[in-house]
Amino acid sequence: MTWINWQVPPFVTSVFFVLGVLALYWLSINWITVLAHDWHVPFADEQIHRWYGVIYMLVFVFGIQTFVVGTNYSWQFMNFQIIGIIFCAYFLDIHVPYYFFVPIVLVYMLFNGSLTDWESWCHAVTLMLFFWSLNLFREHYQQHRIAPLIYMIIAVPFGGLLWFWMKLKFDFSWITFGQEWLYLVIFEVLLYVYVNLLTRESEFKQQLAQFASHDALTGTENYAAYSGSIQYLFNESRQHKLPLSMMMFDIDHFKHINDTYGHAAGDRVLQAVTETAQTVITANDTRVRLYRTGGEEFNVVLPGYDTETAEPMVRQIFDAVNHLQVTVETNQIELSISVGLCAMIVDDQTPIDFYQRVDQNLYYSKQHGRMQMTID
Repeated sequence: MTWINWQVPPFVTSVFFVLGVLALYWLSINWITVLAHDWHVPFADEQIHRWYGVIYMLVFVFGIQTFVVGTNYSWQFMNFQIIGIIFCAYFLDIHVPYYFFVPIVLVYMLFNGSLTDWESWCHAVTLMLFFWSLNLFREHYQQHRIAPLIYMIIAVPFGGLLWFWMKLKFDFSWITFGQEWLYLVIFEVLLYVYVNLLTRESEFKQQLAQFASHDALTGTENYAAYSGSIQYLFNESRQHKLPLSMMMFDIDHFKHINDTYGHAAGDRVLQAVTETAQTVITANDTRVRLYRTGGEEFNVVLPGYDTETAEPMVRQIFDAVNHLQVTVETNQIELSISVGLCAMIVDDQTPIDFYQRVDQNLYYSKQHGRMQMTID
């Protein structure tokens, strides 16, 4: 990592460069994830992270190699490229089958002008084995208490072997070989520490976001999450003339349950109702979302459904909960729910208008005997 072109101290500058590249990745992926949430892109965060990570590291590896490609010191940025491989294979947990990996390696060797060098072929095979070894280690040992030690046991020898092939190809000194290998070991340690710190911070932020958007008791999304989603879905439905329906239900005589059996029993009833309703929803359509919007009140938002197509799923939820018995200590608590269902109409100028019409249907069900459905 002598950086002849730039004439700067190699090791210290390299450390800051690697950390800067990783910091830029985290900043950019966080920005992309926020945009994906705002635009309701139908991909999980994990998928976005993996695909973006592959693209980011490929651009990084090929981009940095353009500074030295075709020269007799084209090995100088190899530590950066190895760090990119480790980052993708272990920290992003990207699995690349051989029928994708081989073409990528061949394109890189063609780009680097090294297809006819046997040392480069040995280097490429070692690199692929290194990548798959990191995948395997993460799968089986990531949560193990000695995971850092196992990580280094894998990373250090593979790094040395990769540099050995370059030593044979470019015939630089053993001192340079040892120096570059040592630099790589230090980078591997820094990478492990740095990424784990960032990951823990990211997990903490995700936990905060989870607490902000989810009900702590039932685990389902809360009124704040409902407000954000219904605004987006309402606007999308009006703009593209798409159907949108909403089911609202609450548990009949819930206050009586609390007063008779205690609040702990009431909590268990809420959890059981949520689990039952969510099971029905998941079995039908994962686009449909369940929200706890009040004490014993729940909303189910059905994008792409009018009342005719929504009614079968709504009836499944209605029937499943009304046949539910919750056991609390020696008590068997039988439940029933009242339901209102509406589809969005042209007269609904805001999500609140839509909400109020569904609420009126629920109120009608409760006022006329409970344990029934009112549908517009």
